[in-house]
Amino acid sequence: MSDPVATAAPAAAPDAAAGAGLIARLRALPPAAYVVHLAFVLIVVFFAITLRDDGFLTSQNLWNIVRQTAPVSIMAVGVVFVLAAGEIDLSIGSIVALAALVGAIVLRDVGLVAGVAAGLGVGLTVGLVNGLMTAFLRLPSFLVTLATMGLVAGLARMTTDLQAVAVADDAFVSVFGGGDIGPIPGLAIWTLVAVALGHVMLRHTRFGARVLAVGDNPAAAAVTGIRVGWLRVAVLATSGTLAGLAGLLFAGRLQAASYTLGASELLTVIAAVVIGGTRLFGGSATMVGALVGSLILGVLNNGLILLGLSSNGQLVAQGVLLLLAISVTLREPKV
Repeated sequence: MSDPVATAAPAAAPDAAAGAGLIARLRALPPAAYVVHLAFVLIVVFFAITLRDDGFLTSQNLWNIVRQTAPVSIMAVGVVFVLAAGEIDLSIGSIVALAALVGAIVLRDVGLVAGVAAGLGVGLTVGLVNGLMTAFLRLPSFLVTLATMGLVAGLARMTTDLQAVAVADDAFVSVFGGGDIGPIPGLAIWTLVAVALGHVMLRHTRFGARVLAVGDNPAAAAVTGIRVGWLRVAVLATSGTLAGLAGLLFAGRLQAASYTLGASELLTVIAAVVIGGTRLFGGSATMVGALVGSLILGVLNNGLILLGLSSNGQLVAQGVLLLLAISVTLREPKV
């Protein structure tokens, strides 16, 4: 009869070697590859314990977080492309307001299809203006989008003379805000579709590879034949269009459009993208990380509200989280 210990020993060696190899690979991962996901889990666990009697983990509250973060997550997809290409878009918050107002007015006066097209058209138009001026007038995207941010905000205020526009179309509200597919909110579907498409485009298409190449080294990218100017137009137009979609989602969820929509979302979107691990200076980006960053901010806001923290305290907590995130994920290598 064979000795069971003797026969088991050789099998244990490969298992130990495989475990050691896995640990070595995990240690080799850069912090940006996992820290945001770990932070998300820790934040959820913290609030789950401290707010166990306040309904934090109820399905209703968790779905509310998803609904509230959906527009931010969708705008973050566009901003990932922009930052990955080494540019920045400061106009997205203003686009949200103007797209929502124009979409709501056309929806009321003309119809559903025209209203949706008008809202998306506003975002696309502003994005194209940003891109063309950046690419072909050779102006910094920071200054171009800073200027259009003020311009578009002014247009939003003038459009209805600071008056809100009600959204009463049931079909629009169902598709863009309040509808559910079974137990899943429609806004969650919008988020998943946008992030999935963004991820595929960034990681599995020639366009995404060119975006990262331009963000890493525009001169080298141009030498290889990449049309750098038109690529900048494309990413800024994408960002503007997704901001227009976010405006429609805000209008659908709130059943109204106002010039104040999106006013506070710019920094939230950029924070979500940066927390997720996308480099501010281009060349490295992650769609999934941006989604997790958006959810982290949503969970943090929700948990702090349930804890009774003031808006000032929430801002402090967000600032601390952002500093911690960028200190871990975005530190430049020592020269």
